[in-house]
Amino acid sequence: MAHSIAIIGIGKITQDQHLPVIAKNPNFKLAALVSQRGLQQSGVPTFRMPAELYAAMPEVETVAICTPPAVRHAIAREALDAGKHVLLEKPPTPTTAELDDLVAHAARRNRVIFATWHSQYNAAVDEARRRLAGKKLRSLHIEWKEDVKRWHPGQEWIWDAGNFGVFDPGINALSILTKIAPAPTFVKSATLAYPANRDTPIAASLVFSCLAAEGPSSKFTAEFDWRQQGEQSWNIDIATADGEALRLTHGGSKLFVDGALVLEKPMAEYEGIYEHFAVLLDEKKSAVDGAPLQLVADAFLVGKRSMAEAFYW
Repeated sequence: MAHSIAIIGIGKITQDQHLPVIAKNPNFKLAALVSQRGLQQSGVPTFRMPAELYAAMPEVETVAICTPPAVRHAIAREALDAGKHVLLEKPPTPTTAELDDLVAHAARRNRVIFATWHSQYNAAVDEARRRLAGKKLRSLHIEWKEDVKRWHPGQEWIWDAGNFGVFDPGINALSILTKIAPAPTFVKSATLAYPANRDTPIAASLVFSCLAAEGPSSKFTAEFDWRQQGEQSWNIDIATADGEALRLTHGGSKLFVDGALVLEKPMAEYEGIYEHFAVLLDEKKSAVDGAPLQLVADAFLVGKRSMAEAFYW
């Protein structure tokens, strides 16, 4: 029997991914939308506030929360209190403490909570993890550079404190890192570039340490930038201590080993998310990985601030 699901927050990611993926997944049936702007989808009702949904349609068992992250904690708590299972778009919350609270609250309510990291659902990511298991690493470099005007056109909220700035895409790379690294990784230093007229960074440079490092000369770094025009860069390069070179490209959908393409599959990230969510619901199990969020939080904790040119759309 299909799980009834409502979506709270109808922005670009909902329209591009959640709605079409739910429509083709037989494990789910879209029951309603919650949109403060009143956006609609044929065949289902739209409510302005979650409380209106819960009052009118108590039979809805599951919600996907796709609002900006700054407001998700209160919305998720309200959903859990209403007896709903909860899927959280990434990043799940603006703070690690709020995420911990939601995990504990879901357990108290005996509800499933699922924090999604869509980049982890690329097949090449799983293959890289398998190849790196138990190995020592000589170096790792993340290059995650894209054009904010292309991927977040006119979305002013991304520049507000609590909404991550360049770490909104950068956390995708960090979610891959935390999945494939053979041992825990830590942020040692960071430089965060803030536009003169914005409250979140437009670029960031990170240096990591890793318990899988070959030795003190091993180098682990990341470069995030939201100002890249033309071809977009979503790459992770890894050198192992035994001389193997791995390169994940196209957001984790392609894997090269020593320069040869060994795996390439079309992106089906959100398909993977909803397939996994269906299993979690059937098994009544939660799945929350806070490691990517922790790395972002630590980057803000240890990061130096630099100034960049003012950003305008």
